[in-house]
Amino acid sequence: MPASTDPSLAHHIAQVPLVDQHVHGCWSTAGDRNRFENALNEANTQPLANFDSGFDSQLGFSVRNHCAPIIGLPRHAAPQLYWERRTRFSEAELARLFLPAAGVTDWLVDTGMPAEVAGLAELADLSGARAAEVVRLEQVAEQAAQAPGDYASAFEEILHRRMATAVGTKSILAYRGGFDGDLTEPSAQQVAEAAKRWRGEGGSRLHDRVLLRFGLHQALRLDRPLQFHVGFGDRDCDLHKTNPLYLLDFLRQSGDTPIVLLHCYPYEREAGYLSQAFNNVYLDGGLSVNYLGARAPAFIARILELAPFRKILYSSDGFGPAELHYLGATLWRNGIHRVLQGFVDSGDWSPPDAMRVVDLIAHDNATRIYRLGNQ
Repeated sequence: MPASTDPSLAHHIAQVPLVDQHVHGCWSTAGDRNRFENALNEANTQPLANFDSGFDSQLGFSVRNHCAPIIGLPRHAAPQLYWERRTRFSEAELARLFLPAAGVTDWLVDTGMPAEVAGLAELADLSGARAAEVVRLEQVAEQAAQAPGDYASAFEEILHRRMATAVGTKSILAYRGGFDGDLTEPSAQQVAEAAKRWRGEGGSRLHDRVLLRFGLHQALRLDRPLQFHVGFGDRDCDLHKTNPLYLLDFLRQSGDTPIVLLHCYPYEREAGYLSQAFNNVYLDGGLSVNYLGARAPAFIARILELAPFRKILYSSDGFGPAELHYLGATLWRNGIHRVLQGFVDSGDWSPPDAMRVVDLIAHDNATRIYRLGNQ
């Protein structure tokens, strides 16, 4: 069947407003080229090797292709030319160019990252969009460890105070031992003993499984979305222990609390199965879409295999360069258009159905589960 000449789907996708349901702040201070190129590699926790370049990657090619025109260069501008032009702008000026161009109405921000990135108010100002907090549970635990008195009481007080204005929580359990093993709720005595040990060690980086489990079950009681980092990330994460199928027993205990599986690569099919198997499980492909670049459409197509369309969310997971916040949107728009236009051209989907699914993923699903209309 010949390709469709109807531009309605492409136009709809290009204009659809997005809720970026998992993101971080953009840089607020200037840095050198090494910092920028290292930011184009997610997995390596060390500076790139001298022979390597962040530009020579799917993400690097996408920056040169899609971001170059935003700063007044032709598509596919050479790396040196891109870097030289980029240095003419401050990070705030770059953010004012790239963030509004993403077409995002709401940023749901994991604030548990270093302080050298824009906070909620600054991100909202730079983008002209709303920003709301997603509270990282491990950060709450670290704050509770430094607080006087009973750890469990301090954790609950801090969590509830921060959740008064936040829209959800997030866990980086994937980086603190993985999903395999016991995830049941610990007893009060177990929590007290574990907290005493951890405080005795200085209460810095949380790895204690008892306290991690405690935080997860406190989050479930909030009846607000709980996000999990799943799969692809830096090498501090034991990738083989982040298969979301390890979460099956926990999901069976999770009631109606929305559980959002982030990133998912290379476990997007497992995540799709879980989102079909549990009413309260959702997934998104944020982060992975950026790093897959030109291969993102195949990844987006796999997400659309098993997952119910009312269970898929959009995010960029942008962090650092404002280019990543923009690219998350651009690559998602391009990728979902290629996939859905193929469905339409083959006669498998109608254009109205394709546009309705775009709306669900772009903003409707996130607006529903994060109750954004009630903010």
